[in-house]
This record gives sequence, structure tokens and C-alpha cells, in this order.
Amino acid sequence: MCGGSPHPHLVCTEAYVVTGGRGAVQTLSPDGYRDIPLRPGAVAWFTPGTVHRMVRGGGPRVTVLMRNSGLPEAGDAVFTFPPEVLAGPERYAAAATLPPGTGPRTEAAARRRGYLAVEGFLAPREALAAGDAAACRDFQRAAARLVRAEVPRRRELWRAGALAAAERTGARLDALETGEPAYLGDATAYRAAPTRLAAFGVCGRRDEYAPPGTALPYDDPGEPRHSGHEREPADS
Repeated sequence: MCGGSPHPHLVCTEAYVVTGGRGAVQTLSPDGYRDIPLRPGAVAWFTPGTVHRMVRGGGPRVTVLMRNSGLPEAGDAVFTFPPEVLAGPERYAAAATLPPGTGPRTEAAARRRGYLAVEGFLAPREALAAGDAAACRDFQRAAARLVRAEVPRRRELWRAGALAAAERTGARLDALETGEPAYLGDATAYRAAPTRLAAFGVCGRRDEYAPPGTALPYDDPGEPRHSGHEREPADS
């Protein structure tokens, strides 16, 4: 079946806002397997730990929204590779990393990555169909172990990104309450265009955005953003 590479996010909730075409998203979580239709106007979202895979159908087009700005861009996703690939960060990175660019070499690597993720996706799906959530929970624990060493860096991204944004909201509420909303004097507007077209995302080909006016602590200005428009999934 044509589709993206199945994966969960470990900290962030993700949402699909469907703007065109038709398809479906397959999900695995300890409470079962789902096949959610995607139609224009629909919204589907997945809480942390929910494995999801977009499937092509009539070529869905979605806008992807992620919580915790800075963490999705830092790699808050783990592919459902077979257990032996999840056993260590070196082997996982070798299977998950794509060559730069959008040419044939990168496309071939994206397809190989997708096939491997689907291979690891099938056993937990079959077990869930039989009422057994153990394989799904085993994958979740393996994914958590795999990223454990990255937690201190991601905590700093959270503090500088999502937590700082929430604290700014609190400060603005305080200013409104005291009648001194000086921050309103900095009001402005922004627009953004895609910074890269038809890149190989984990859910499909995507147009990527680096919105101005944000305070995200990106290490690399060229680092791919997870937020954007997903096009038809790569054939995986």
C-alpha cells in the first residue's frame, strides 16, 4: 500500500488538517488499531506514543501542525523499525538518515526507510488485531530508550521554545491585569512562503516552512521543519 513511514512522536501531539484529496491514516496505540479516513475539512490528531502512517488513497494534502515548537524539529519521532534496528542509536541513525537533497538517491533512501518502518509496523498491528498490546508497548519502551540521551538537549529546547512562549503569555496577562499593556506597542504581522518544496518527510512529500517572528532556538537555519504541507506520500 502506498503511504508514508509509520512513526510516533514521544513528546508532541501532531494534527493533520486535510485541505485536499482523499486518503487515510493508520494508527497503533495500546488501545488498538485504527484506520481514520482523511477527507477535505477533516482534522485528525495523535497524542504522544501513537504510531501513525498516512496512506495515499486519492492523494491527500494536509497541513501539519505540531505542539512544542522546537521539539519536532529536533527529531521528536522514532520510526517503527524492527527491534534489532532500535537496539542502538548508531544502527538506528544509519537506517533513519537520508542523503541531502530531493534527487533520485534521496528518494531511493526514503523508500528503503519506509519499507523498513512498515516491516516493523506489521507485527504490532497484527498483535493488536488479536487483542494483544504487548508488542506496541515494547516498541514504545524501545523508542524511549533510544532517545534518552537526547533528553537534556530537548529539555533546553522546550525551555527556550514552548515553555518561554507560555511564560510570555502569563506576562501579558499580568500586564493586562495591571493596565500596563506596553507589549501591544510591538504588534506587527508576518507572512511566510515555503523554504523548501517537495522534501521527503516521514508522512510524505512536504513543503517546509521556517516562519519569521518566532523565537525557536534552531541550531541550524537549514534544518528541516516538521510543520508544513504534506503532499502525496512516497511509495513505501
